[in-house]
Amino acid sequence: MTGSDLRQILLDKWGRSYDIQLRRTQGKIFFLIMWKYLEQVSFPLTEAEYMEHLNEVAKHLQAWGSVEQVHTSIQQTRDRPRLGKAVSIPLELGERGSEWLLEDF
Repeated sequence: MTGSDLRQILLDKWGRSYDIQLRRTQGKIFFLIMWKYLEQVSFPLTEAEYMEHLNEVAKHLQAWGSVEQVHTSIQQTRDRPRLGKAVSIPLELGERGSEWLLEDF
């Protein structure tokens, strides 16, 4: 998966290039689809910066073996990112999950 693939998944589902964040909370890592999106005038990143960010997120997902989980979760969710409420997907990292919790991203 590349950043472009990730962006296309978002566009196919919601028609917008939403911001993606990875957050560590309570010993778990969450894939968050935020309510801001590239097509907004007030979005803080340029398209190039946004794509660079998505490429980094995609690299993490590949390293964690979470690409299919995220793709399936996005396809199946009925939630929609809205102001103040992200779509949250807890990532199942398996036995090696503790290794990733030590890293900052």
